Order: sequence, then structure tokens, then C-alpha cells
Amino acid sequence: MTVNQISIFIENKSGTLVKVLKFLKDEGIQLIASTIADTAEYGIFRIICSEPERAYQSLKAAGVAVSLCEVFAIQLDDIPGRAADAIELFASEGISIAYLYSFLLNGNGVLIFRTDNADKAREVIEKNNLKVIPEKDLSLLL
Repeated sequence: MTVNQISIFIENKSGTLVKVLKFLKDEGIQLIASTIADTAEYGIFRIICSEPERAYQSLKAAGVAVSLCEVFAIQLDDIPGRAADAIELFASEGISIAYLYSFLLNGNGVLIFRTDNADKAREVIEKNNLKVIPEKDLSLLL
């Protein structure tokens, strides 16, 4: 019900992001979605990619500060307000969203998010018949 996300910690200076992107390119890793959260000194580059385990191991072997975690990926109809409707389901159960990013893919909305209570989030997803996107299917959507 979850997908693997890679978080890459990079210095907040010119050229560091391109080095990571070039590394992933050279490894043949396809980015599906990404976001960057930054502070004055560093950024967290979060990505969903075609081969997260291999990307994680390759980056780690290259000395890059990287972590791997599970996040939820749900598919929504491309209709205004569907994201708000979905997030309201979690909020009504007292589940906080730690972070979220979204995108459109093949005519559908996709929400990638992490919560403070994964077990309860799974219950909400099942109870409300939300459509999860299995990791194996993300690359097929490209």
C-alpha cells in the first residue's frame, strides 16, 4: 500500500542538485516525481523513481547522504477539490500529514504523502476505498 521514497540531503549551493540529477541519469534511474524543501544551509530532495532500492544503494555507495522511507501514493480523479476531499478524510480521523506533493499523470491526480500514523492512514484508505498506486505500477504510468 506504500511506495519507497528517497530523501537526498544536499548542500544549498549552486551545482549540488545537478550533480545528483546527473548521477541518477548516469545510473539510468527515471524520476517520476520530486520535490525540494530547503533551509539556509541544505535541502532535502525527495524523489519517487523507477528503481528506488537501486537508486538508494547507488547513491549511498557514492557517499551521498540519502535515506529510504515509505510513503503513500493515492490516485484521484482530475477534478477540482479531490485532493481536499482526500486529505479531509485523514484530518477527520486525527491524522496529520507531515508533507505532501502532488502531480497529474495520464489524466489522474496523484498524491504522495507521509503521515504521523501510517497504520491509521491505511485504515482510512481501506475504509474509504481510496485507490492506492502500488510501486510496481508507478513506472507503468509514465
